[in-house]
Amino acid sequence: MRSLYRTLDRDDVRDAAALAAAIGVVGASFGALATAAGVRPELIVAMSLLVFAGGSQFLAVTVVAAGGGGVAAVVGGILINARHLPFGLAIGDTVGRGPLARLVGAHLLIDEAVAFARARGSGPRARAAYWLCGGSFFVCWNAGTALGMLGGAAVPDPAAFGVDAAFPAALLALLLPALRDADARRVGLAAVAVALLATPVLPPGLPVLLGVLGVLAAGRATRRPAR
Repeated sequence: MRSLYRTLDRDDVRDAAALAAAIGVVGASFGALATAAGVRPELIVAMSLLVFAGGSQFLAVTVVAAGGGGVAAVVGGILINARHLPFGLAIGDTVGRGPLARLVGAHLLIDEAVAFARARGSGPRARAAYWLCGGSFFVCWNAGTALGMLGGAAVPDPAAFGVDAAFPAALLALLLPALRDADARRVGLAAVAVALLATPVLPPGLPVLLGVLGVLAAGRATRRPAR
């Protein structure tokens, strides 16, 4: 393993450390918001350790805080994490071939680790980058969650700080990079429209899940003629 990490240069380590610090900050915001919303500490810790997926964790707590049921929260998290299936196919050979390596590597698979490793090809350097990112991101996320829980527990009146608006704002921040694409904007606007129309007639949590119908607004890829 030590020889594997020797394939990384200083820039790799520096960039991974910067990403890990940013992920720790996001983890702290999740811990604080979940605590302020009334989620029990053991559930917050369990989510960060066992789920380790920021988008689905934020969504699950958002649904619960809005009065939705556990089924809606879990299904919503599964829909968001479905993107990890193609990620796993793209990064599988990079992670390793042993069953233990693939099991642990699958748990550490998040968007940033996949992008970081793929940017470094598919050889030993990419494998070292993936494990460096996966391990450091996991540690920083859970450490940040714990610190955020301590900070969130010190908030006397969460409603006075607009916690109900903080959850949607956090989810929007996660989606903003994808909205550069016109097709993603069409899907997002359609999903918002479906969710808003369903909100007055469906229980809390279900309109968010119904918003997945916004994918029907996706355009078809056009093939450019070869020159």
